[in-house]
Amino acid sequence: MLRIRRAQEKIAEIYPQTPRRIQCPVHLCIGQEAIPAGVCASLRNDDFVFSFYRGHGHYLAKGGDLKALFAELYGKATGCSKGHGGSMHIIDTSVGFMGTSAIVGGQIPMAVGVALAFKLTQTDRVSVVFFGDGACEEGVFHEALNFASLKKLPIIFVCENNLYAVKAPLLARQPRDNIFEKAGIYGMPGIRINGNKVLDVYNRCQRAIDFCRQGGGPTLIEARTYRWRGHLENTFFSDSLLEGRPQEEVDRWKKRCPVKSFENYLLSRGTLSRLDFEMILKDVDAEIASAVKFAEESSFPEVGNGGEKCGL
Repeated sequence: MLRIRRAQEKIAEIYPQTPRRIQCPVHLCIGQEAIPAGVCASLRNDDFVFSFYRGHGHYLAKGGDLKALFAELYGKATGCSKGHGGSMHIIDTSVGFMGTSAIVGGQIPMAVGVALAFKLTQTDRVSVVFFGDGACEEGVFHEALNFASLKKLPIIFVCENNLYAVKAPLLARQPRDNIFEKAGIYGMPGIRINGNKVLDVYNRCQRAIDFCRQGGGPTLIEARTYRWRGHLENTFFSDSLLEGRPQEEVDRWKKRCPVKSFENYLLSRGTLSRLDFEMILKDVDAEIASAVKFAEESSFPEVGNGGEKCGL
C-alpha cells in the first residue's frame, strides 16, 4: 500500500511540471490502496487481473514493475506497453495483469471470457476484474454477471465504490446505494466490505477466491472507499481537487486513510516498529526515484510501424 501511495504522490508531483514529462491523461487512486493490495495478496501469479483507467495500484499489487509503469507514463519504449498505451492502457502478461480499459466497463466482459477459458480448460485459476461504481450503470455489467453466474465461472467482480463517477455522486446516478445486492438478482454471493481496511479486504476476498477455485462460481464484492484527488490530474474536468465535493466529506474520509490505519494496527501489535516503517519508506522512495530516473533516461519508441515494434 505504501508503495502504491508514494508512487501516486510522485506522479501527482511530476504531472503539472513544465516542460510536461507525462503527456497522457492520468487517473490516480490515492486513498484506495487497500483494495488492490488486499485482493492481489490472495491471488497466484497465474491468476489473471483486468482493470480500468484508474489501474496503477492494481498493476503494482499484482507484481507489476515500477520502472515499467513510470516509463509507460512517460511514453517510453521501456514501458510496460512499450510506450504506446500510456496511463490508461497498462498491460503485463508476465505477472497476469491482462490490461486496463479506458472504456467504462470495457474490461468486464474480457475478464468473463478468461474465466470461461479457465473453466473449459479445467484449471483452478481465477479471473478478477476491478471497476468503479459508475461501471455498474453499464449494460455490460449486468450481462457479465448474468453469464458468469449461469456458467458458474471462476471470477471475482470487485467494485471499487468511491461514491463518485467523475463529479456525480452515487445517488445522483443510481436510485439506491446497494451495489452488492445486485448479485442476488443473478444468483451469486454479493458482499460489501470496508475497502479502507486491508485485512478485511484480504480475508473476505480470500474466501471468495477459494470458493471460485472449488467450483462455486462468481462473487460480487463492493469495496467502499474514497479517492482523495479529482477524477483526472490537471485537466478541464477539475478546477480543484475537490470537484464540488464538501471539504468535510474529504476530511472525514482522509481520517480513514488505509495506509495510516494499517500502520497504526501494526505498531499497536508490535509487529513493526517506527524504525521499521521509516526504513520501508526510505526503500520505497529510493525505488520510486530509480524508476523516475529510468523513465527519464529511456528512449521513445521509434517512428514507424508501432504495432510491429510493440510486438503486437
